Amino acid sequence: MFELLGIAPQALFGQLLLGLINGSFYAILSLGLAVIFGMLNVINFAHGALYMIGAFVAWMLLQYLGIGYWASLILSPIIVGLLGALIERTLLRRLYHLDHLYGLLLTFGLALIFEGLFRREFGSSGQPYTIPDLLTGGKNLGFMFLPIYRGWVIVASLIVCLATWFVIERTKLGSYLRAATENPTLVSAFGINVPRMILLTYAFGVGLAAFAGVLAAPIYQVSPLMGSNLIIVVFAVVVIGGMGSIIGSVVTGFGLGIIEGLTKVFYPEASTTVIFLVMAIVLLIRPAGLFGRTR
Repeated sequence: MFELLGIAPQALFGQLLLGLINGSFYAILSLGLAVIFGMLNVINFAHGALYMIGAFVAWMLLQYLGIGYWASLILSPIIVGLLGALIERTLLRRLYHLDHLYGLLLTFGLALIFEGLFRREFGSSGQPYTIPDLLTGGKNLGFMFLPIYRGWVIVASLIVCLATWFVIERTKLGSYLRAATENPTLVSAFGINVPRMILLTYAFGVGLAAFAGVLAAPIYQVSPLMGSNLIIVVFAVVVIGGMGSIIGSVVTGFGLGIIEGLTKVFYPEASTTVIFLVMAIVLLIRPAGLFGRTR
């Protein structure tokens, strides 16, 4: 069948794999954005910069302290999460009673500052990050060659996304978080520290971005521009899935990655715009997004 279409099966499955890898990053990053918007009503435009910082933290841990990939998967999200907690405590907390636009402008300004600082220090060219020995090489599946590290990225992102969804939607902690954003006064009356929960939510959301940055470091060059190149697409994913929808971010992230990969096979010229075309169509039919709730 593929031969009738003039497409080699290896090329098709190769692009599907690439689409799944891109979809993995779309899903984790849009999940972090959805958590922050759904719980805090903040449009976090600094998300791409924090993803970039997560990759750079992993690179610096390896370069300067000899701390490898596996430890960085834990340490980098914690370090970036602490940075996020500082941002929430000192800056974002002052804007919760204002229009969403103020939060967007603040986080956009922070993104420019972070990107400028890293460009000044490291330049625009990327820094290489080695794949850990355990994940080097690949496996011949017959119809395609699967690099082990890329398979790991897909599996790790699925585990993290589903675990996050489970915690927020199916546990007592998640119900506290949702209640704290919908009716903070009532939740405070039950003795729950709402400001602390909001602080931890923002730290967790940006920690997800840092985790994605560590996953991306061995695949892409660790560069100050890596976040700005991705954040617009990720915002499109969030809008298509539904602002604040956890499951919408996961399903839409992976789905759009596959659509993007297939477009590169059948109509390469549209591969850079297909996600935005899908966004336009979805918003025309369902303005709240595929999984969003109309208010």
